[in-house]
Amino acid sequence: MKGFWQIVKLLKNYKGYVAGNVFFNVLATLFSLVSLGIVAPFLTILFNFNNIQLPEKAPEFGYTTEEFLNYIKYQSEAFIVNNGARESLIYFCLLIVIVFFLKNVTRYMTLYFITPIRIGVIRDIREAMHDKVLSLHLGYYSEERKGDIISRVSSDVNEVEISIISSLEMVFRDPILILTYLGSMIFMSWKLSLFVLVLLPISGFLISIIGKSLKGASRRGQSKLGEVLSVFEESLSGLRIIQAFNAQKATHDRFTETNNAFYRLMVKLYRKHYLGSPLTEVLSSITLAILIFFGGQLVLSEDNAGFTGEFFITFLLIFSQLITPAKSFSQAYFKIQKGLASVERINDILDAEPQITSPKNPKSLPGLSNSITIENVRFKYGQTEVLKGLDLEIKKGQKVALVGPSGGGKSTLANLVPRFYEVSEGQICIDGTNIKDVDLHELRSMFGVVSQESILFNDTIRNNIRMSKPEATDEEIEQAAKIANAHDFISEFENGYETNVGDGGGKLSGGQKQRISIARAVLKNPPVLILDEATSALDTESERLVQTAINRLMDNRTSLVIAHRLSTIQHVDKIVVIENGEIVESGTHDELLTQGGTYKKLYDLQSFA
Repeated sequence: MKGFWQIVKLLKNYKGYVAGNVFFNVLATLFSLVSLGIVAPFLTILFNFNNIQLPEKAPEFGYTTEEFLNYIKYQSEAFIVNNGARESLIYFCLLIVIVFFLKNVTRYMTLYFITPIRIGVIRDIREAMHDKVLSLHLGYYSEERKGDIISRVSSDVNEVEISIISSLEMVFRDPILILTYLGSMIFMSWKLSLFVLVLLPISGFLISIIGKSLKGASRRGQSKLGEVLSVFEESLSGLRIIQAFNAQKATHDRFTETNNAFYRLMVKLYRKHYLGSPLTEVLSSITLAILIFFGGQLVLSEDNAGFTGEFFITFLLIFSQLITPAKSFSQAYFKIQKGLASVERINDILDAEPQITSPKNPKSLPGLSNSITIENVRFKYGQTEVLKGLDLEIKKGQKVALVGPSGGGKSTLANLVPRFYEVSEGQICIDGTNIKDVDLHELRSMFGVVSQESILFNDTIRNNIRMSKPEATDEEIEQAAKIANAHDFISEFENGYETNVGDGGGKLSGGQKQRISIARAVLKNPPVLILDEATSALDTESERLVQTAINRLMDNRTSLVIAHRLSTIQHVDKIVVIENGEIVESGTHDELLTQGGTYKKLYDLQSFA
């Protein structure tokens, strides 16, 4: 139940609502008890009015069961005798209306106070998960399926709402009902109540056995749902390739296999879940039969201690009301067990430790004054070594290009400089300060990134550009767009800068998306620029426009450029050739051509093409 208490801890933000809910639950329970207690006078009016014989002396009020029952019996019968049967019936009917009105008003108030708790806790969980997703290092997501993460944020959180948060109402309400009803029954007859106290724990034990197996089955089901969503997401993102290669049947078979496995798991899960309610009801009916037998014996005996037939029926009514919260409580237990599997999957994300964090006592790094030095840097993806002891210096204002065969480690090196990943060995320093000793936010504020894949968000063009500088004015945004060769095509849209770019920028062409990405980097005005194959996916015309924008962006700025098209980096200050995780050549374009090494081969291949 550790996961459940984690959810309960979130209630500390809603103490006022919890107090209000508990208060009105107590009132609702008392009015419910009163509504059952007034049955005894009603039965007296209907069946025993002509046989009422009041004692000469009224019994005194006492706290023992016999004294209390005799006192209540006398007062109700005296009221009936003094007012007559018909008038007493009218008063009784009015009392029913008043009691049930108050009971339902207080019942509504319990729901009124629990609603912000139920919705608020789920909001807090989603917010915590989103914050954690933003803080985790990029390497975490290379090990996880995107669909499974989405499943945890959506399906598992919904399961927590359905299974646990909905059960909070029962947790706050049902124990109060059970304790109140059980206390009343014990007060009326501890002998009969003893049967209830013996049989209820047996019921709880049987339910707990089923509940434990339910938790494991639920976790497997939620994990399988993550696989289903992952396969579906892959089909959606790869639809063009699937249709191009007529792979619909193979994709269909793959999805169907995963989906059917999920179906079989969930059938077993719900069959176990549905067992809780009938099991509780059967055990309650056995208890009821035992109570009727022994209670009838007690009423018929001469020494019944004031426990008359009217009070016995009231006792049975209270017990029948006890069945409902006991049944709800068992259902809540099943739901909680089912939801705890989702809590564990959510905790897999919430408890994940960010591998890249700011130091406790960070060093200040106001900007780049001299150089960025990469000293004997090694990096591994799992057990595979990608970079093998690289040494490189990038001086302030220098434009350095990284080239070489695919898979050589160029993008990996570019990702290490702003600490998107952590080096395995060696160090990266800015002006002699190890980047691990610098506050992460301060470090990344020094860099502007333009990647091969233009990442835009489903928002307006203005907001996509403004992301790099939230306080930017409209004039600054437009100026950045002009530098990025984006202002003209943006102005042609009907809504201009307020045009929504669609999901992933789907309403724009590749060149337009890239120029908006460049405008975003221009607006940030960073001291260091990282360009990761920013033109490799564009047509010739778009490449020309984007390259012009990039050249403007690189003016008087330290730049690290990754390029496959060597024609775009011929005028940089230094070209570094990386092959198999090692620097094999470095120099200017002309120097490398003269050396006749790897760069010369790549250049000749592209020239021939």
